[in-house]
This record gives sequence, C-alpha cells and structure tokens, in this order.
Amino acid sequence: MSNFTKKVILITGASSGIGKACADYLAQRGHKVFGTSRHPQSQMAEVSNTETIQAGSLEMVQMDVNSSDSINRIMNYILEKEGRLDVVLNNAGFGMLGSVEDTSIDEAKSLFETNFWGMLRVCKAVLPIMREQQYGYIVNISSIGGQIGLPFRGLYSASKFAVEGMTESLRMEVRPFGIHVVLIEPGNLRTKFAGRHQTSGSQQNQAYAEKLNNVVRVIECDEMHGPSPDVIARLVERIIRNPSPRPRYRVGAALVKMAVILKKVVAARFFEKLLMKHYRLL
Repeated sequence: MSNFTKKVILITGASSGIGKACADYLAQRGHKVFGTSRHPQSQMAEVSNTETIQAGSLEMVQMDVNSSDSINRIMNYILEKEGRLDVVLNNAGFGMLGSVEDTSIDEAKSLFETNFWGMLRVCKAVLPIMREQQYGYIVNISSIGGQIGLPFRGLYSASKFAVEGMTESLRMEVRPFGIHVVLIEPGNLRTKFAGRHQTSGSQQNQAYAEKLNNVVRVIECDEMHGPSPDVIARLVERIIRNPSPRPRYRVGAALVKMAVILKKVVAARFFEKLLMKHYRLL
C-alpha cells in the first residue's frame, strides 16, 4: 500500500461541474491533479490565474475518453512525470432528457459511448498500472439514476445502471491487488447537468411534450435547491484517505436518498406512483 499522503490523481471531465469542483479542491489540498477535457485550452484562461495552477498542483490535459489512444497517451504522460497514479476519478459523461420513444439509436449509442464505454476504457487503461503498484483508488461517478429508472431520462439511467453493475463486479475482482473501487451516486446538484442535452425529437412529439416540460421544471427546481458539487470534492478526498472505503456513497437531498431506500421496501406500484407524482406526471 502507498504511504504517500499527497496523491497523484486523474480526473476525467474536469472542465465543469463535479469534475471541475473536484480538480480545484483536491489541487488546493496539495494533491497533484491531472484534469482532462477534450478542449482544455478553453478552460486554461479561467483557471490559469489560480495559485494552484502556478504551483503546478493542477494540470489540465487533453484527453478523450472515447479514444483508447488518447487515454493511453495521458497514462504514459502521467507515469513519465510522476512515476505513479494513485487515484482515478471517472467523471466524464453527460445527461440526456427525452422519452425513450423519442431517443434515436444514434443518440443512445453516443450516450453509452461516453458514460459507459468511456469509463470502461479508462478503467482498463489504469488497472495494469495499479496492479503493478498493488495500490490505487478508482472512483466512478454514477447517479441516483443508476439505482432508479427516472422518467424521461431512461437512456441516461440505463447508462448508469450499466456503470453500477460493472463497478460492483470490478470491485471484487481487483480487491486482492490492493485496488479500491467505489461508486458515488449524486442526486441533483447545482450543476445544470441534467438539462443540457435534450434528444433531437423531444419537442417534436406532442404526445410527450407537456409531460417532458413538467419533468424539466422539476429537475431545474431540484438542481436549484440541491447541494453544491463541492460536497462531492470533499467526499472524494475522504474516500481516498480511507483504507477501506464503502462500495457506494449517495450524495444529495434527504428525499433523494430516501427514494432509493423506499424503492427497496415498498410495493413497486406505490413507489412508481410516488415518483410520478414528484415529476408531475399524474
């Protein structure tokens, strides 16, 4: 096991939202952080004036999780500079709003390409490094939507359900090598994450338009009153300092956490009705 107090950390999708909050916070805490973005130059003007950038604690690098060559290039770059990689935070991903019917196959494939296959590519690239080290943390950002199928976010939930299943299996496979694999399941945070991407057919099909708009308004309200993504950043540091982290950590309003528990203990039809009422579908 590593004795290093300060970790070498790779964070995917570090240009905004959860990823940026984690990159900024962990760098300020003295960890060496490599934040990835497909277009890091656009973020450098925003972060280059911070002390942590000048001190070299945070370095934004170009990496596309949809390209194994891009991922391997950055893994080699980090190893050449630091000689090790202690933590990977798999955060890159995007949300998608729209009915299942109005989500095209191409849109669904694009979503899975980043949210699931991108995460898997990063895991596969880092695992040989961590197995050789006999140490490491892989923290995968999932969602409450990875535990509950959310209306008008069906394909997004599907991608996170896939992340959950893969992560549970991976955790057991690599534990003998000293590698800790952890899920973080955020609810709605103040990131405007969920509503950024609506399916191309979401507003054309009038059969769903009114209900979709109701859901969007509920999500926007939940995000407005949700916690800051900084809570994830503080949680990540606690996880990577814990020699025996839990399999999953849920973050969000008490009602969101309660929903996951309710799904397991109440009748399925009753839970479904509660969820539909929350999203103004009844």
